[in-house]
Amino acid sequence: MKSILLSLSLICGLLISQNSIGQKKKSAVAPLTFNPVNRPKNLSDTALLELVQKQTFRYFWEFGHPVSGMARERSNVAFDYGDEVVTTGGTGFGIMAMIVAAERGWVPRDSVSKRLLKMVKFLSKADHYHGIFPHWLNGGTGKIIPFGRKDDGGDLVESSFLFQGLICAKQYFKGENDTERDLRNRITWIWEEAEWDWYTRGNPDQLFWHWSPNNGWAMNFELRGYNETLITYIMAASSPRYPITAQVYNKCWAQSDHFKNGKEFYGVKLPLGFDFGGPLFFAHYSFLGLDPRKLKDQYADYWEQNVNHTMINYKHCVANPGKFKGYGENSWGLTASDTFDGYNAFSPTNDFGTITPTAALSSFPYAPQQSMKALRHFYDDLGDKIWSEYGFTDAFNESQNWYAKSHLAIDQGPIIVMIENYRTGLLWKLFMSSPDVQNGLKKLNFESPALKTISKN
Repeated sequence: MKSILLSLSLICGLLISQNSIGQKKKSAVAPLTFNPVNRPKNLSDTALLELVQKQTFRYFWEFGHPVSGMARERSNVAFDYGDEVVTTGGTGFGIMAMIVAAERGWVPRDSVSKRLLKMVKFLSKADHYHGIFPHWLNGGTGKIIPFGRKDDGGDLVESSFLFQGLICAKQYFKGENDTERDLRNRITWIWEEAEWDWYTRGNPDQLFWHWSPNNGWAMNFELRGYNETLITYIMAASSPRYPITAQVYNKCWAQSDHFKNGKEFYGVKLPLGFDFGGPLFFAHYSFLGLDPRKLKDQYADYWEQNVNHTMINYKHCVANPGKFKGYGENSWGLTASDTFDGYNAFSPTNDFGTITPTAALSSFPYAPQQSMKALRHFYDDLGDKIWSEYGFTDAFNESQNWYAKSHLAIDQGPIIVMIENYRTGLLWKLFMSSPDVQNGLKKLNFESPALKTISKN
């Protein structure tokens, strides 16, 4: 379980787990015209999906940092930091959420493009390490906020989440007005300056998560699968100037004691990963833009992988071997989140009764009927306790009579994006249309219907 313990979300949680309740400060961004106090009732499925997406989007639009526009790490003060902490990976998720907002008309397209341009201008001057951004930045100054004693440099995984969003923005904002043209050009510049190959340390069989000018390679954490970092390899292979080779993918990512599985859990076969699949964010973070439908390589069919991972998670909650209060067909979903005693990366093998809404809601493409049942329960039955101005709060544990008041960018973003992919496939279409991404996928010998026609845009 070492990979889970060292994974992005759990590291984050361990750092900020205790004494994390604080007061939110409003940003200067104009709010959407919606009253969160009144929770509409008797909504159709379509209307409820739209409402949840739009309400959750407020986290990124209203609560985004007023100087940089970047996504704040969380809605409550934690780990002795305040509202200055912005997250690069969560910002990538937020960028994709803003594309959804522009497409659905929640805010004007030109308002979104201007906001994104402000963010990209900020990133162009922010601290970076061989073109790779750190996990946390100060949203006002662009200076690094260390994520740990030795984690004070580039974070390859967080940066891959960020670039996944930026690539989608580049593909979406194709207008010939000055703002959209400037936005595309600046994204291209930042994207092409990222030195993914630096993080191999010159070894074609390795890829590392961190590098610091002060501590070098001291973190010493190789990216070995199967977990949330598949997208890191896709982005690294897709780089037009500093790409990795397929050898790194096959010799590092695919060489792990928790890569191949093939066993059955609750009667469902799991091609890759830890027994019982691990936390559900493995099926979300890499696939916000990367389209898993008929996506295959020599190791797996990734649609099968994600659907089966989701169903194992669901069936575990229905079986409820821990006899936790509130579990069932309409209340399921184990992933990394806040909990009653801090933060943890929950899964069937690490289950203490905490349900996290993003787990089921971000799984809409994989288990639409089961996800809709969960959505109805979360909204209709538990809404008085977990519905807020920024959508659903992070988690709840009915055995402990605990309901979070917090929101995390990395949990809110996938709800908006994956519901949209379920509804229209928007972000999947945008990301897969990128010529650089297509080249990267081909380099790693992936198969996908999206690779049959290379975008000329």
